Formats: sequence, structure tokens, C-alpha cells
Amino acid sequence: MANVAFDYTNLVEVEGGIGDEELRDLRPNLEEAVNTFLENPPGFMRLPETTGLSGPSKSLAEEVRASGATDFVHIGIGGSALGPIALHRALNHPYYNLLADRGGPRLHFAENTDPATLAAILDVADMAGTWANVVTKSGSTAETMANFLVIRGALVDALGEDAYGEHVVFTTDPEEGYLVQIAGKESIRTLQIPPDVGGRFSVLTPVGLFPAAVTGLDVDALLRGAAECAGEVTERGADHPAVQGAAFHYLMDTARGRNVRVMMPYTDSLDRFASWFVQLWAESLGKEGKGSTPHGAVGTTDQHSQVQLYMQGPQDKIIEIIEVEEHPRDLTIPKAYDDLEGVGYLGGHTMAELLNVECDATRRALTEAGRPNATIKLGRVDEEHLGYLFQALEVQTAIAGSLYEVNAFDQPGVEAGKQITYSRMGRPGY
Repeated sequence: MANVAFDYTNLVEVEGGIGDEELRDLRPNLEEAVNTFLENPPGFMRLPETTGLSGPSKSLAEEVRASGATDFVHIGIGGSALGPIALHRALNHPYYNLLADRGGPRLHFAENTDPATLAAILDVADMAGTWANVVTKSGSTAETMANFLVIRGALVDALGEDAYGEHVVFTTDPEEGYLVQIAGKESIRTLQIPPDVGGRFSVLTPVGLFPAAVTGLDVDALLRGAAECAGEVTERGADHPAVQGAAFHYLMDTARGRNVRVMMPYTDSLDRFASWFVQLWAESLGKEGKGSTPHGAVGTTDQHSQVQLYMQGPQDKIIEIIEVEEHPRDLTIPKAYDDLEGVGYLGGHTMAELLNVECDATRRALTEAGRPNATIKLGRVDEEHLGYLFQALEVQTAIAGSLYEVNAFDQPGVEAGKQITYSRMGRPGY
């Protein structure tokens, strides 16, 4: 069972926090939003119980691992990359690709269209032993398809035109799109993204499950944690703390002018999780002049670069700390320099102890300075806890969309730039 707790105390008790009357006034809207959500659940709510997606992902991942693959290139951008990257960063060794006994092939992300990064992947990957996973529902995402075409060329050079497709997987829409057409022509295997699940909500589809399984992560535990959260939301409705968080963040924006939401995990392993959340919140809610601005930070690093702004800058932010109770590894700080009072006191303590003390110190300092803050507490960073948290924040974002009265599942503001790109690059019809 996942141990995840949401604490909004310091959004209420600080000066200028949300009052009980405001929460009571919003309660009917919140209940209506949750009831509508549960009566017609969005596609991502069904994912934790959808074994038809996890099974093929695990089977194909085992084939990749059994083939002796040296490298695995995940090609995607936005929601097709941020979730898989967050899982990899959170749950695999920070230097996974350098380990001799890692759980699978070296993992590379061809995300942006920066040629220097793509060329660097080609520099280090053994293309004869490389598998590529191309992730796009439409098959027309310019960045993803450009990266694929480059990787495809390198695979053809190494394996031949007839054999390269044996090392390629398309993760895409089950019936429509250009990848489906290419797969049919070249006998390339596919994994399905459900049509009713958008990219930023797709981490628990093969988009995230397949690369996670390739590196040996426990995707069943990931889904188990998500299922636990989904069941709790269904049972508790508007009383679930993740749902209540939608109300708190909505009111902090609309009633208090705090339109910046800083997610600050106190562990390096969740820095890309914060990046995943930034897209989820921004692209879902930033419409019709509405929505707050998400921002990622990491403790303790950003105590030395951003907390000055949070403590004494504009009163326009909520700081949301993610605190981890049990760290997977710890180190004792050796005793030395006892004669130096500014150094010797550290000896005998542990690094995890220092990290958690710093976390609590930041929370206390923010509260004492009248700066609203919230805390998400995780028992530990593992598959089950991450699955729960992914699901909880997706639910929270969808409910917030109802409170803002925007469609949390489209992204019309992204399309204009795509049309210009298509035209400038010579795509027919644009």
C-alpha cells in the first residue's frame, strides 16, 4: 500500500491563506466537478486496471532484453517523453547507462530536435544492437518523426533495409495515423495508446510502461499504486485530499492572486517528475486567460538559487514541497575538524537526515514569513508510490479544469506553432 499524504495546513493558517468560508462556498462546485468526473471518467482513470496495455508492453520489453540489445532509443516529445523520463530518473540508478549490471540496455531519449543531442546518441549507441521506440499518436509530430528518420537511417545502415524494422516499435494510436500506415508497409510492431488518453495523461499506457519494463522496472507495482489512488478517489469523491488540492490551488490563484505553483521535491530523483507535472498543469489549464503557472525546483539545490525569491519576492506563489520519508540510500557524514564550529557539528549525522532537516526548515521558514506552502509526503520513491502520485495529480488537474471551466484535455494553443512549422518545412497542404 502506498503511503502518500497531502498537507494543505499552511495554505490555511498562514496570513492571507484560504478561509473556511471560501472553501465552503466552493464546495458545491467541487462536488459537482467530482460527480461529473466520476460519472463519465476520462480515459486515464481506466488505465490502472487495463491489463490489455500492460501485458503487451511487458512481453515486448522482455523480447528486447532477451535479444541482447545494447541500446534503447525512446523517440518522443512532450507527453510522449516527459512521463517515461520521470520514471527513469526517479526509479533507476542516476548513472544507469554506466552500470555493468543495469536492468536492461542503455536508455537514450531523443526528445528535442537539437542536432547536437541526437548526434551524441549516434556517437555512443551501438546501432547493430539498438532498438528504437517511436511514440506519437498521430505519426505527424514533426520533432518526433524527424528524430525517427535520422535513427531509422542509422539502423538501416547497420542492419539493412529489410531487417531494421525488427528493432523498431511504434507506440501510437491503434487505428489511425502515419505510424499505423508505415507499420503496415514495413511489418513494424506497434503498442497502442488508447484514443481517449492524451499525451500528458499517458504515462500509465505503453508510453511509459514499455520503456520502464525494458529497464527492469516493476510496471505491475506502478499500476497497483495508481489503482489504489483511483479507488480512493471513487470512494471518497470531494473528500479525497488530491481532489481538495484542486480547490486549494484554484482559490489561491483566483482569490489570492497566487498564480505561480512551484513544485519542489526534496530529492534529486524527482526533478524530472516536477518537469512532467509542469506540462500536465500548464497545458491542461492554461486557456482563455486562466490557469496558474507551474514551475519546477529541487531541494536543497534551489534553496541556494530560488528560495530568496520565494521568501521575499512577490506574494504570487505557492511552494509545494515533496518530502520523502525513507531514502533508498544513506551515507554517514564522517567526523572531522571538531575544532571548527562551522564544520565539525556535521560529523555523525547522515546525508538523509540533513536533507530532511533542510526540507522541514524551508517549510517552517516559508510559513513564518507568511508564504503559503503545501506538502506532499511520500513514504519512499518506488513504483507503487510513483503510480499513486501520477494518478493523484492527473485527477487533481482534471478537477481543476472543471473549476476553471476549461477543457483540461485539449491544447489549442500548441497547434498554431505546429501549423507554421509544417508550412515552413514544406509539408503539403500547409
